[in-house]
Amino acid sequence: MKNSIPLPLLLLAGSLTGFGQQQPVSRFEMLVATAQQNQAAHNYTSAVNDYKQAVRIRPDMPELWANLGLAQHQAGDYPGAIVSFQRANRLNPDLYVPNLFMGIDDVHIGKAREAIPFLIKAEKSHTTDPQAPLALGRAQFAIGKFATAAQEFERATALDPLLGAAWFALGIDRLSQIEADAHKMSTEAKDSAFAGALYAESLEKQARFSEAASLYRSLLASQPQPPCLHSELGFALLRHRDAAGAATEFAGERAAHPECSLALFGQARLAIDSGDKVQAVKVLEELWSRDHAFVVADSAILMEGLSSETAAGMTAYISQPEVSLPAGLRNVLLAVFNGDNESQKDGVDGRNPSTPAASERISGKRTAEQHYAAGEFEQCARQIDPVLSAGSADKLRLLAACSFFAGDNERAVTAATVLEALQPHSPEALYWSIQANERLALKALARFQQLESDSARSHVLLGDIYAQLERFDDAQAEYTSALAISPGEPGAMLGLASAYRGNNNIEKAMETARSALERSPQDPELNLIMAETLVGTNHFAEAEPFLMNSLKAKPQMLGHVHALLGKVYAETGRTGDAIEQLKMGAASDENGSVHYLLARLYRQIGDTRAASAALDQVIAIKQQSRDRGVKTIEDPDLSALESPPRAASTP
Repeated sequence: MKNSIPLPLLLLAGSLTGFGQQQPVSRFEMLVATAQQNQAAHNYTSAVNDYKQAVRIRPDMPELWANLGLAQHQAGDYPGAIVSFQRANRLNPDLYVPNLFMGIDDVHIGKAREAIPFLIKAEKSHTTDPQAPLALGRAQFAIGKFATAAQEFERATALDPLLGAAWFALGIDRLSQIEADAHKMSTEAKDSAFAGALYAESLEKQARFSEAASLYRSLLASQPQPPCLHSELGFALLRHRDAAGAATEFAGERAAHPECSLALFGQARLAIDSGDKVQAVKVLEELWSRDHAFVVADSAILMEGLSSETAAGMTAYISQPEVSLPAGLRNVLLAVFNGDNESQKDGVDGRNPSTPAASERISGKRTAEQHYAAGEFEQCARQIDPVLSAGSADKLRLLAACSFFAGDNERAVTAATVLEALQPHSPEALYWSIQANERLALKALARFQQLESDSARSHVLLGDIYAQLERFDDAQAEYTSALAISPGEPGAMLGLASAYRGNNNIEKAMETARSALERSPQDPELNLIMAETLVGTNHFAEAEPFLMNSLKAKPQMLGHVHALLGKVYAETGRTGDAIEQLKMGAASDENGSVHYLLARLYRQIGDTRAASAALDQVIAIKQQSRDRGVKTIEDPDLSALESPPRAASTP
C-alpha cells in the first residue's frame, strides 16, 4: 500500500530566502512552499506539478528531486518516482531517502533484485530507521530469499517493536519458508518418517485424531524418525479419548527413551484428566527440574482439549500456599491454565538457568549428548556451536532437536539451515526448519494481531488460519469482517471464495471469485478457484480460459491445474491433449482420480497396457492411503473400467 510507510518531507538545502519576511518571494520559493503544503495535505498530484516546475528552475538540487520523487511515490507513480530519485542519487549518492525509496519503488514494479543494492546502502546510512530493513526484507522476500528476509524483518522489529507491518511481514515470511520446505519435503522425501509425522500433525489440527494415530503407528518402525513418536501417538490417542492406549504409549516411551520429556507431559495430562492433581504436579516438578526452558516452550500442550472446569480446578489447586512448587513453575502453570501461554513465555526466561545444578552442568561435566539423554535440552544446545559444527551432521541434528525442545527456535532454524547446506536432501533438516519456523511465524503474527487487533490484515490472517484448520464457517466470518473494513481487499476476497468452496457452497464461491476477478483478472489463484467451481458444475468449456490463467500459479499448485485441464479436455473431446495434461498432473493425485481418468482415456484409444498401468497406480494410491490411515474421499468407482467409457461431451 502506497501510504503504509511514513514519508518524511525533506528540508531543502538552505532556507527559503526571504519567505515570510519583507523581501519579495521568488517564484521558485513559492513553488516549493506550495508543493510542501500540498504534500502535507495529501494533494499529491498538485504537489508533483509544483515540484516539476521547481526542478526546471533548480535542476541542481538533489533534495528537490527527492521531494518530487516522494510526491510521485505517494501519488502511485512509481516509475516516475524512480526517475526522480535517480536524478537525486546522481547529484548526491549519499542521500538516504532516494536510496530507500528507489528500492521501495523498484519492488513495487517487480524489480526486487535491482532494489537490493539501494536498500543495503540506505540501511547502512540510517541504522536506526526500521523502514530500511523492512523494505530490504520485502525485497529479499520477493526473490524467495526467506531466511535473509527474516533477518531484516527481525532487525526492523528490534528497532521498532510497535511496527505492526514488520511483524506481519516476518510472520508471512516464516510461513513462506514453511511452504517452500514442505514442497521440497513432498517432492524429495514424501515417504520419510519426517514427512509422515508432519502430515500426522496436520491431521490432528483438523481433529482427525484416529487417522493421525494410525499414521503414527505406521511410522514407529521407520528409521530414521523424529524423536518421541510414541508420545505423539499417545497424545493422538488421548485426544481420541483412548486414555488407556495413551498411557501405554507414554509409559513405553519413558522406558525406551527416557530423554523424551514429552512423555512426562503426557503422563501429567493423564493425571489431570483423572483428577489426580498431586500426581500431575509431581510429574511437572520432575520436568521443571530437568529443563525450565522445555516446560516454558511446550506446556501449552497441557491445555489441548482440556475443559474450562478442569483448568479452573488446576488453577485453584496450584494457587494454594500449602502446595509447594518452585515459583517459576507456579507462574508458568498459572499462565497456562488461565489460557495466557504467550505471556508466560515472555515472563519466564528458560534460557537463563538460576539453579546451582544448572550452572554446574554448563561447566562441561556432561557432553551435549549426555544432556540430551537426560532431557536437559537447553544445556545440550548451549554446548554446541553451530559455526564450529558446520561439518558435522550429527552435531547439527542434535543442536536442532535440543534447541527446538528448549524453545530456542531461532537457533533451531539456524541448525536446520546449516544441516541442509551440508546435506541438501536431508528430510530431518526440513523437519526441524518447518517445526521451528511454525512457532516463529505464530509468535510474529500473534504480535501483529496485538498491535492491529481490528485491521483488515488481521482478520485475513485469522481467516487463513481457520481455513487451514478447515473451520470454514469461522474463516468466512473473518474474511467478511476484513471486507467490511476494507472493501475489495484482495486477500480477503480470495480467502472468502476459497472458504465458500471448502464449505461446498459452490454458488457463493463462484460469485465471490467472479467479483474478485473484476479487480484482479490475472490473479492465478482466483482463476483457479473460478475454474474449480465451473468444473464442479460441469461447465467445462467455460472453465478452460480460467485454467489457462492458472498456469501462472505457484509451482506446487501446477499439478492440480494440469489435472483439471486434463479433465476439461477429456470432457470436451480432446483425448490426446487430455492424456498429456493428466500425465503432467499425475503427481498431484491424492485419491487415484487422475489415474482413473487416465485409465479410461487409454482404454478409449485402445492402449490397454497403459490403461492397466494407470489402474495399478489407482490401486497403489488407495493402498498407500490405507497404510497411512488417510481417509479416502471420493474414491473412483473402478467397476466403470469394465464398461465402455462414457462418450465425451462436445465443446
